Amino acid sequence: MAAGAAHPAPVSGVIEDGVHRFPVRVYFEDTDLSGIVYHANYLRFMERARSDLLRVIGIDQRGAFEGGEGVYAVADLQLKYLRPAKLDDDLLIETRCLALGGASVSMGQRILRGGELLVDAQVRAGFLTPAGRPRRQPAAWMDAFARLLPAHP
Repeated sequence: MAAGAAHPAPVSGVIEDGVHRFPVRVYFEDTDLSGIVYHANYLRFMERARSDLLRVIGIDQRGAFEGGEGVYAVADLQLKYLRPAKLDDDLLIETRCLALGGASVSMGQRILRGGELLVDAQVRAGFLTPAGRPRRQPAAWMDAFARLLPAHP
């Protein structure tokens, strides 16, 4: 890299109409021998998208963990594989906030290729103390999630 050249920033998602959209490209390391994405890697793609969503809405997971406040952990996951992704596919992970509890947040996640739905999932993450016990989420974090909840008529 030439002196004075800027390093490109890592890819980041955006929030549009309460939905976080995070782009991912399928690399060789993501696939099995047949060139199809290995099933567990969809979980990795969704985890990256959820982590990026937290960053985008101002939640500092690392700071909370290092400060002894707590950490999110997946408590429940339901997932349906509909179609396979393949090497070099450009994917989009959409994440929606579905419900908010005192110590948990539920999210819907979809993995799409173009307009085609490949994976549909629901994830509930609990906020835990460093000792692994449920703990109420920080108020500012709950406010950030609440802004993403769909409006109820």
